[in-house]
Amino acid sequence: MTTLFTPRLTIRPLTPDDLPTLVAYRNDPEVARFQAWALPATLDAAQGLVSPAPLGAPGWVQRAMAHADGLLGDLALNTRGPQAELGITLARHAQGQGYAAEALRALLTHAFGPLTLHRVYASIDPRNVAVARLLSGLGFRHEGTSRQSYWHRGEWTDDAQYALLADEWTP
Repeated sequence: MTTLFTPRLTIRPLTPDDLPTLVAYRNDPEVARFQAWALPATLDAAQGLVSPAPLGAPGWVQRAMAHADGLLGDLALNTRGPQAELGITLARHAQGQGYAAEALRALLTHAFGPLTLHRVYASIDPRNVAVARLLSGLGFRHEGTSRQSYWHRGEWTDDAQYALLADEWTP
């Protein structure tokens, strides 16, 4: 199992002990606003996120972002051949402190290093300005926005695509 370390975080597989905290922050309306999971988030649904699969295995592989004070959020990599989609969620109390950028730097360094991925991309609701800023700050480029392309929480929603190539990555 892949575990990554940063100065403040341990990025590790989720455990059953993480799930009550994960479900709590995933049910926070501010955290869930731009995310695709079904609400309310439940312990039963969250069980499927616990997996021994290594980062880079095909499909979504979820990881905990843990700090000395406990679980701060989770991130995931959905690998399909030489490309992968990423996702990230932070509990509200952990937002705005640089944890997401720190965790994604470690994930991207691993994705473009040992995993030898060619391209990593993210699909976001363009109203999620904080994540758009985060991705741009990490070197992702905005590749385009599909207008009203998916039905999300009772409304047609735009979908903004961001991507980064291996030869563009600067750790």
